[in-house]
Amino acid sequence: MASQPSLVKRVGVVGSGIAGLVAAYELAALGHQVMLFEQQPRPGGKVHQESVAGQWIDSGPTVMTMRWVFDDLLGQSGHRLDDLMTLRPLDVLARHHWPDGSQLDLFTDLDRSHQAVAEFAGPAEAAAFDQLMAQAREVYHRLEPIYMRGQRPDLIGMTQQLGLSGLALLTRLGPLQSLARHLDRRFRDPRLRQLFARYATYCGGSPWLAPATLMLIAYVESRGVWAIEGGMQSLATGLARGFEEIGGQLLLQTPVTRLRHRSGQIIGLEARINGQDSQSFDFDAVVFNGDLRALSQAGLLDEPRPTIPRQQTEPSSLSAMTWSAVGEVQGFGLHYHNVFFQPNYAEEFSSIFEQGRLPREPTVYLCAQDRYGDPAGQSDSLGRPERLFLLINAPASQPGQTAPSLQEIDQCQQRVFSRLADAGLKIQLTEPARVKTPADFGRLFPGSRGALYGRAPHGWMSVFHRASSRSPIRHLYLAGGSVHPGAGVPMAGLSGRLAVASLMEDLGLTRKSPRVVISGGMSMA
Repeated sequence: MASQPSLVKRVGVVGSGIAGLVAAYELAALGHQVMLFEQQPRPGGKVHQESVAGQWIDSGPTVMTMRWVFDDLLGQSGHRLDDLMTLRPLDVLARHHWPDGSQLDLFTDLDRSHQAVAEFAGPAEAAAFDQLMAQAREVYHRLEPIYMRGQRPDLIGMTQQLGLSGLALLTRLGPLQSLARHLDRRFRDPRLRQLFARYATYCGGSPWLAPATLMLIAYVESRGVWAIEGGMQSLATGLARGFEEIGGQLLLQTPVTRLRHRSGQIIGLEARINGQDSQSFDFDAVVFNGDLRALSQAGLLDEPRPTIPRQQTEPSSLSAMTWSAVGEVQGFGLHYHNVFFQPNYAEEFSSIFEQGRLPREPTVYLCAQDRYGDPAGQSDSLGRPERLFLLINAPASQPGQTAPSLQEIDQCQQRVFSRLADAGLKIQLTEPARVKTPADFGRLFPGSRGALYGRAPHGWMSVFHRASSRSPIRHLYLAGGSVHPGAGVPMAGLSGRLAVASLMEDLGLTRKSPRVVISGGMSMA
């Protein structure tokens, strides 16, 4: 009698970004032998920190939404997110400031946001805000079970799953419209159009090219936004600690040098441990949490390397210029999240996506990481130096393009701090800021060219163009912001879970089904 295949599999996970951590945790919770390989000294990937003036500053993602993704994951092993870290709900989503001196705070409480919009732009615009939020809620609950928790759909499959009522909803929304075009119809006040258009940048896109369905982000934020004590790095280290507690093995400072495959199927990988020569590891499956482009680069995969369709990687999403700093702030009350808009928003994105250059007048995002509750947003100074993270949108690097010179970086910094000074915010740095450019991000995340969100979400068909969790090589699975369902901390987490669901199906550990779906979600609450 032929022996039955073991139900316990050996799985390697490459990269401890959020997607890799989630995939590794779930596989270990299911009883498999899991090794997680990370080239950096700390887990987290794009969730990372910089040390400035002896203080650690979140220098990637700075906010937690959709915490159900992680609560549902951890619940499988009896953990709760609150067991691994301390989360603080934020009442204020962000403080928004415009060059004319006007200012608007939005809240997780929709009634407070309605009142704030009414005082800012009048009752008609407040009514338009209510309509936007109602439609965003409906769009979210239609798409969440189909798109976010399911494997990448095709056009016919998604049409069937939406049904007549779902198609009618998207038709009312304007499925072929960009987010900016939809907001032009929704609001008369250009400042509100600019504010809500910014949601396209959460996925690395231009509001003039990204689909109107991205309005659902407004609803996601209204359901809760959290800061994490110790920064977002605590999410990564908490997941890593939980993974090890349930039997997983985490190898830091251990770069994977090669993925091994034979006859079109993955058989293992090679990794360099403690700076020594590469060692070989055999696995039944591998989850790759890296940029999709890296799979086609020389050296990582044995020949023949798979051809990655261009539509899965192009156009590149936004990159960024960032400053991690410690300094004294005066003249302007800050909340945890703050946005300083520039006067010509369209020019910012045409500069980036059409001309491939930094905008002359960039919108500035500022995360004041020591501002929790009072005196946040009220006091113009904490009376001491505080941790600050500043970001502007930038184009991803292109092949053959030279990195910005020190002079160009300095000129860009002067423009950013001048913009803040014009708004009444004066920052006196205690020491030079730590600056990162698109070229720096390209080096940190091989294959990405510095594009922080993978493929840009441009065009209404973009949802069908991202790679799925199954790679062209059998038993090699993909996870991370460059694959379905997209970029952002919770979406990366979902991609890790989808990779595990596919792996379990393909290895005969779960029943085959027409569409892989993971459990959990707001629509099931």
